[in-house]
Amino acid sequence: MSKKLLFIYNPKAGKAKIKNRLADILDIFARAQYEITVFPTQARGDARNLMEYRGKGYDLVVCGGGDGTLDEVVTGMAEGGFKTPIGYIPAGSTNDFGGSLSLPKNMLKAAEIAVHGRNFPCDIGSFNEDIFVYIAAFGIFTEVSYETDQDAKNTLGHMAYILEGVKRLSSIKSYPMRVSYKDNIIIDDFIFGMITNSISVGGFKNITGKNVLLDDGLFEVTLIKKPKNPVELNNIVVSLLNHDIDSNVMYCFRTEKLVLESTEPVAWTLDGENGGSHKSVQIRNINKGMEIRVKE
Repeated sequence: MSKKLLFIYNPKAGKAKIKNRLADILDIFARAQYEITVFPTQARGDARNLMEYRGKGYDLVVCGGGDGTLDEVVTGMAEGGFKTPIGYIPAGSTNDFGGSLSLPKNMLKAAEIAVHGRNFPCDIGSFNEDIFVYIAAFGIFTEVSYETDQDAKNTLGHMAYILEGVKRLSSIKSYPMRVSYKDNIIIDDFIFGMITNSISVGGFKNITGKNVLLDDGLFEVTLIKKPKNPVELNNIVVSLLNHDIDSNVMYCFRTEKLVLESTEPVAWTLDGENGGSHKSVQIRNINKGMEIRVKE
């Protein structure tokens, strides 16, 4: 066997089902004539550190877990200064990015694609000094993905995110911001913003727009203004779910880069994980910044 495969997986992702299929997954890799190195993550940051310092020298890296685990693999690879094809076995609670790539929820079928599929050059994003795969967001609901307990995610799935978000509706905070992109400047108060390269977010498809391409060098940007009353807030939610753009309550546009500035630090989430608090954020699309395995 001359081909080397590094398999990084999160044993706690989703309902921890990946542990029950581990032997079958490894068998698929072995039958594809790979020499396999297996690394189960134990804590946040493990996958990122492994990729940055020990990830070189493999012909294929396969990630098993949620979008947060994939984020760590891609970030570590970028920080290590190399690009290796990535296979992805979605095993998290929502798997937005796996859905955008049309990867099957069946882990064994996803494992087959990881070793036998074609490489798809896909965009990723830079966020100041960090990297994200498919979404950078701030405001209402953004704390939900990394504050929601893993057991709650496993039990409730998408509903866990919604329940956590609803708790915050009575005290919605807005963020005065200056947003610059191309030759445009927007100054407004926002309750939510997302910069995405994905067909679905939080399990909701088409919430980021229509005709979304993952390799066009552009992000889909959605910025929601502060609602004046509960009725306007309800209209915002309906508009988002139906993707019926209401220019009175939101801004939607596509761009390859943008700068967002605020007077106070704003908490961000990157691919569902805590991205820290920042007063100034520069986001840039890295066109075809990674290669990920998809169906032939």
